[in-house]
Amino acid sequence: MTIKKILVVDDSPTERHVLKVLLTSHDYEVITAESGEEGIAKAKSELPDLILMDVVMPGLNGFQATRTLTRDPATKNIPVIVCTTKGQETDKIWGLRQGAQDYLVKPVNGPELLAKIAAL
Repeated sequence: MTIKKILVVDDSPTERHVLKVLLTSHDYEVITAESGEEGIAKAKSELPDLILMDVVMPGLNGFQATRTLTRDPATKNIPVIVCTTKGQETDKIWGLRQGAQDYLVKPVNGPELLAKIAAL
């Protein structure tokens, strides 16, 4: 699968900016959402090739949004990588059980993220 368009779902303007700069500098098209609800809506309307999902957000959290996306026939084939400050092993296991393809702890290591994207 060739990844071209990436949806970044994060309530932090700083995190969205850092990820957008990193990804656009490697020729990815980046769209952003500020909440789980907006992320689900944009995933359905834009059909990105990959979703980078924060967990700690007001309203629908990233675990809930990931579960919703990976169980919806319209979006279930879009891989989700969780990018969060929640670094406990139990958080990682829970994220993967919600359907996430992978799990990264913030601050995200740029080369590691790019390698994971390339491996998809």
